[in-house]
Amino acid sequence: MTALIVFTDLDGTLLNGESYAYDAALPLLEKLKHQGIPVIPVTSKTRAEVEALIQQIGLTTPFVVENGSAIYIPRDTCAFELPAGEDDGPYRVVALGVAYVMARAGLKAIAQELGRPLKGFGDLSIAQVQQLTGLSAQAAQQAKTREFSEPFLTPKNTVAEKLTAAVTDMGFKVVVGDRFSHLIGGEAGKGRAVHQLLDLYGSTFAPGAAVVTVGLGNSPNDLDMLENVDHAIVLPGADGPHPQLRDRGWVMAPQPAPEGWALAVTQVLQSVGLDAL
Repeated sequence: MTALIVFTDLDGTLLNGESYAYDAALPLLEKLKHQGIPVIPVTSKTRAEVEALIQQIGLTTPFVVENGSAIYIPRDTCAFELPAGEDDGPYRVVALGVAYVMARAGLKAIAQELGRPLKGFGDLSIAQVQQLTGLSAQAAQQAKTREFSEPFLTPKNTVAEKLTAAVTDMGFKVVVGDRFSHLIGGEAGKGRAVHQLLDLYGSTFAPGAAVVTVGLGNSPNDLDMLENVDHAIVLPGADGPHPQLRDRGWVMAPQPAPEGWALAVTQVLQSVGLDAL
């Protein structure tokens, strides 16, 4: 008997990278829910952003925010015994990262170490976030409602290794991206969150079940998740897969999101014999 857990990034993975459309994935999401297969968002987005989305698409599973900084577990629909953590609204929150005020202070210290300014989301207006991301005013406000980590504009003409070294010296971690990098602290990480959730779900599986984990992502900030699942799937953008996710032996979805997401997950279901359920 096989038990499956699906961990998925959102932007560019479940959601189209340009339009944020997800309609093509809805029938499969409903099928997975009916089969009792958890689909768990693992994203750089904030709690406010994820809440808005899961209400639209009907997910009632836990979700991971801000690059593995915290796990939000809906108490009313939790399938396992709630772990230790703080209750916040309808959620049990397992914090892996640091408080946002610490991430902001860390960014300032790192900028001083590098000898150049680093502009984080906390320094940007809603209009500036909109201009940089293409988000609506409401979505930009949700993106700025951060609790654990600080995205910042990746500095030009700064070697990634130098930035990473400065961050490490300050006791933080950084996920370096093309446009934005993300400063995270504590024990935060998408891979760590994946393993914590796998342990929590362990008690819900039938004795002797073979547990298969699937991870879907499209960018370097998904590497930590993709390296910690059984089936890693890369979603291409309009110009193909991200260069840092190529040549790793991972499955490439046949199309961009959301159509590619649905096709790739369907192929996994077929490969483990769950497609007919």
